[in-house]
Amino acid sequence: MRSFPRALASALAVVALAGMAVTAHSAGEAKKRAAKYQSANDDKIYDLSVPWPFRDGHIEGDTDGDGVMDDQDRCPSTPRGSIVDQFGCPTDSDGDGVVDGIDRCPNTARGARVNAEGCPDDQDRDGVADGVDQCADTPRGAIVDSRGCPRDSDSDGVYDGIDKCTETPREYAVDDEGCPIPIGEVGQRFLDSEAVAFNIEFASGKADILPSSENDLNRVGEVLSDWPDAKIEISGHTDSQGSESFNRTLSKRRADAVKKWLTDHYSKIDAGNLATKGQGESQPIADNTTDAGRAQNRRVEFRLTNAKELGKEVDTRRYKRRSE
Repeated sequence: MRSFPRALASALAVVALAGMAVTAHSAGEAKKRAAKYQSANDDKIYDLSVPWPFRDGHIEGDTDGDGVMDDQDRCPSTPRGSIVDQFGCPTDSDGDGVVDGIDRCPNTARGARVNAEGCPDDQDRDGVADGVDQCADTPRGAIVDSRGCPRDSDSDGVYDGIDKCTETPREYAVDDEGCPIPIGEVGQRFLDSEAVAFNIEFASGKADILPSSENDLNRVGEVLSDWPDAKIEISGHTDSQGSESFNRTLSKRRADAVKKWLTDHYSKIDAGNLATKGQGESQPIADNTTDAGRAQNRRVEFRLTNAKELGKEVDTRRYKRRSE
């Protein structure tokens, strides 16, 4: 029979061997777990880094994170987000100075000036970028060509897009909206072959025109100056005071005075197209027995006499001509 000390030593030896076995098993399991973790971690890094650029992390050996390793990267400080070539240098497809990947307007026309995001500036907002636009101060609303210059289809000086009368005949003057400008009341009445009458004031019993009448004479002068082919009859009229022969002579002198005033003040008026006549008191338009009536009868009338000769021009002169 074995002694107690010897039996105890044997038991302890068995326990020690069992512990060593457990320890060895645990170490082996740990190595397996480490290898598995490393493999899983490698897979994870690989998944994150494809496709490039690697934006959300950092790969050792690729400082700027553009997918090209530092030892091959010719542009090691590429801004994050840039698209790079095989050498790690950023591309700029539209050549505007803002690299692809950062450029928010990647198809900018060559030569256009752009902002920090690669989008073209267009100060006059005509759709043609500054740098390409050859007419940089185009008014808002104007239609432009590919160079950024406004179009004017009817050549009236008002650009398409602003012009509200886009088919204005070339001979007409236009307003700011591109529409023909009607001639004044005096001109319209001439065209209608109506007598245009003004109470031109003269010195009593004389043919001297008073300054108070110059405004009315200017209205006539402007029309005749713009219409050099028009032939006008200027008729002088008086009231019934005084003798008939005196009034006829006075009215003729006054008509002559009006003609002279017009040709002196408007060089474009052809004196040969102005005829004068003295009607005296023969054609009253009001009662000569009252002051008001006599005032109306003292007048000078203007009448277009060659409407048939002018023909179509009479019908088309309802608007001001471009040279006027």
